Amino acid sequence: MRIGWLAALLLAGVLPGAALAADDTATGKLLSGAAAFGGYQKDAPGITRHLTIKDQPPPDQADTAANAPDVVPMPAGAMPKVQQGFKVELVASGIRNPRAMRVAPNGDLFVADSRANRVLVYRIPAGDARPEAHGVFATGLHQPYGINFYPPGPDPKWIYIANSNSVVRYPYKSGDLKAQGRPETVVADVPSTHHWTRDIIFTPDTKTMFLSVGSGSNDAEDMGKRPPGGLAAWTEDHPLGEAWGSEMGRAAVWALTPDGRDKKIYATGLRNCAGMTLQPATEQLWCVVNERDMLGNNVPFEYATAVKEGGWYGWPWYYLGGHEDPGHAGARPDLAGKLTLPDVLMQAHSAPLNIAFYEGDQFPPEYKGDAFVALHGSWNRGDRTGYKVVRLLFKDGKPTGEYQDFVTGFVQPNGAVWGRPVGLAVGKDGSLFVSEDGNGTIWRVTYGG
Repeated sequence: MRIGWLAALLLAGVLPGAALAADDTATGKLLSGAAAFGGYQKDAPGITRHLTIKDQPPPDQADTAANAPDVVPMPAGAMPKVQQGFKVELVASGIRNPRAMRVAPNGDLFVADSRANRVLVYRIPAGDARPEAHGVFATGLHQPYGINFYPPGPDPKWIYIANSNSVVRYPYKSGDLKAQGRPETVVADVPSTHHWTRDIIFTPDTKTMFLSVGSGSNDAEDMGKRPPGGLAAWTEDHPLGEAWGSEMGRAAVWALTPDGRDKKIYATGLRNCAGMTLQPATEQLWCVVNERDMLGNNVPFEYATAVKEGGWYGWPWYYLGGHEDPGHAGARPDLAGKLTLPDVLMQAHSAPLNIAFYEGDQFPPEYKGDAFVALHGSWNRGDRTGYKVVRLLFKDGKPTGEYQDFVTGFVQPNGAVWGRPVGLAVGKDGSLFVSEDGNGTIWRVTYGG
């Protein structure tokens, strides 16, 4: 497997090894309300935004845009931007589609190369961005995304991989750079159309496996007005807010035993919970959610949230409390007021795909307990937003609702996009790894030194 043309540029001295620091005047600036909307032109490490439910404008389907990025090759000399004191270095490039990442207990970095249907692994020594070994761990997968190790702890026996349509596991021992056995299917027949990113998390007590299953459509357009047998019977036999038809069991988080049995719907109404993690301080499940499109440039807000068992987060009938989706007006008055409110709101169409809490010791102390979120970037917004990594601010283990630009610079001044962040993982040395699938690169963010 090649490291790629970008690494060759670094070795040739065409690109610097460390990122440009953001202008210090940006640090600490707080944008709230409508001032927080904007686009990529306002992004810079240190800029902080705070959105609340009262800031959500009404839907305006006339005020929407198809503005997908035309991803360009990474320009010579371009680098992600970070705040003063941090630096970012290239780990690998030339990867077809690097998406979700997980760090094994021994420190190896596992990467889902989703559209290549394989999982890669990199051994990266502490204090160095250059892998000392790398390999293709497994091939023949089906749009792999989520990766995790079981049982949780220092000596896992299995590595689990969430395909778009199943969950498989391989025997694993610490240090394996290649799968030593054939995959065993643990969960079969996972619905896989439309939103296909499946993440997977285990509880520390080893008893529960969470699997995220996104919706099969933007806004349940083909679901039908009423479920088979009628609404009253459906609500009696199904979790609060579960959709029906082709959307049954989707826009949800499943809970199963690690061997794939005893499936239940843990939470519903999460249109696309693309990335999950556990908050270390509380062992609470968190996810980041892509909300629906075509309701306006700033509607509805995306979010990160603690996922409450039995919670319903609105999709497809409502969003953010009492906001009824105009495409489903009057369809579910029984659900009015029953929506669980998310914890951290982010700009509409930012496309959050992964979340990782920071418990390392390398970054400044105030970062410990905060979370990082990778924003893949907008397509349904006139003024581009996303295309960056942000930091969710926490105080005493609880989110403040504020989020701060942490890694930017993936959009050029003319609006051309070269990088689309996806995966996040915290290394054993406290560094932060970031994958982006625009140009197929992985970066390492460190502090000091």
